[in-house]
Amino acid sequence: MSTYHRFKKNNLLSWFKIFLPQEKLRYYPPQFILRNPLVSSVEKAFKNGFEVAVLFFQVSNFRDLTEKVGTAGIHNLTSLLKKEFQLSASGILHEENILIIHDYHSEGITVFLKVDPKKLYLSEIDIKSFRIIEDLMQRLSIICPAVEVQLNSGYMFMDKRHYSLEEAINKAQEQAVAMAEKKIQSEFNHLLYTMTQIINSKDIRLLAQPIFDVATREIKAYEVLTRGPAGTEMENPLRLFSVARQTGLLYDLEIIVLEKTLQQISLNGSSQNVFINFTPMTVGNPRFLKEMKNLLGIYSYVLPSQIVIEITERDSIEGIDHLLSNIRELRKMGLRIAVDDTGAGYASFHTINELMPDIIKIDRSVIHNIDNSPVKESMLKGLLLIAKETGSIVVAEGIESEKEAMVLSKNKVELAQGYYYARPAKIEKVKVSS
Repeated sequence: MSTYHRFKKNNLLSWFKIFLPQEKLRYYPPQFILRNPLVSSVEKAFKNGFEVAVLFFQVSNFRDLTEKVGTAGIHNLTSLLKKEFQLSASGILHEENILIIHDYHSEGITVFLKVDPKKLYLSEIDIKSFRIIEDLMQRLSIICPAVEVQLNSGYMFMDKRHYSLEEAINKAQEQAVAMAEKKIQSEFNHLLYTMTQIINSKDIRLLAQPIFDVATREIKAYEVLTRGPAGTEMENPLRLFSVARQTGLLYDLEIIVLEKTLQQISLNGSSQNVFINFTPMTVGNPRFLKEMKNLLGIYSYVLPSQIVIEITERDSIEGIDHLLSNIRELRKMGLRIAVDDTGAGYASFHTINELMPDIIKIDRSVIHNIDNSPVKESMLKGLLLIAKETGSIVVAEGIESEKEAMVLSKNKVELAQGYYYARPAKIEKVKVSS
């Protein structure tokens, strides 16, 4: 190797700081991304069926800190911040899910995170981002109590279809920064405008995944799944709902899903039960009951008893003032309540105890490879006992093999859904059932 090339290599390596001895997480300097490792990591994640989320953590008072501690002080503070951030992030996000941590610019840190779309709910990213900030603030308050660092966070899922990976990485990163900064101009304004247009035009598409009777293999119900405008960056439901959540339009989006579902049931003339997903914040919104009554009045063909309000168990129900009272009124109207993702979230038993659901949906994390796991089968039996005590029907989610289905049958699980039985189809194809 020539002296020149040795100089270039040493100079390049001097930019990098390896946070962990295992070299699983790498830190990259401001405005500099080693494209091959990052692109390769993202590409591998996509090939393995994962989505990639870009999380940005911004030091919102960076300029004030610079004035307070000076140029040398801010350099030392930034180095300390990055070191402590890695410790917080690797524990809360789990090291094996982090692809890369690097500087986007001097005022923040970006995390590329692989996520399983079958297991992730957006509230988890919000919760984990908050926990990282909280943990980091505690660490910094001990190490440098005289300096108060203020942090914001934003995130975006990569759109992998219409760009090269390099372009997709840059675009998602810029959008995550915009979400953290909530800036009026540029990307945040563009995303807010795009989401508003989708809401105003009701430009979403619905799919329906059948729910089967395990014993008879008859279709007993459908779960409605949402997609954004076809061929756009919002077609991916993770991007669609993440932008809606961060721009304050999640309630409006979920009401449109409800409206279009009732409309389509009327057009199909179907009498099947339909599960519709809602966040606790939407169900607990003071406007929700009025919206539901109005829409059921418009689409009078649809019986309230056909509708199952599916509340994700991974979202906290704490502190939502009208949630329980709204659920009582919905039941009086004839609707039923399901708790989704049981066994995967933060407070399964508390949620079930509070809501006393008519239906308990068991998360795929419990079902996956249950035929090879006595522990998971024991968990299933325990959840079945809870369902019996509460008088709830059980639906098992995410069945992908005959062996998994056999375990459900052996344990007398009533209903199930998953690719083993049927993939989602356009809701327009839902058949009329007597």
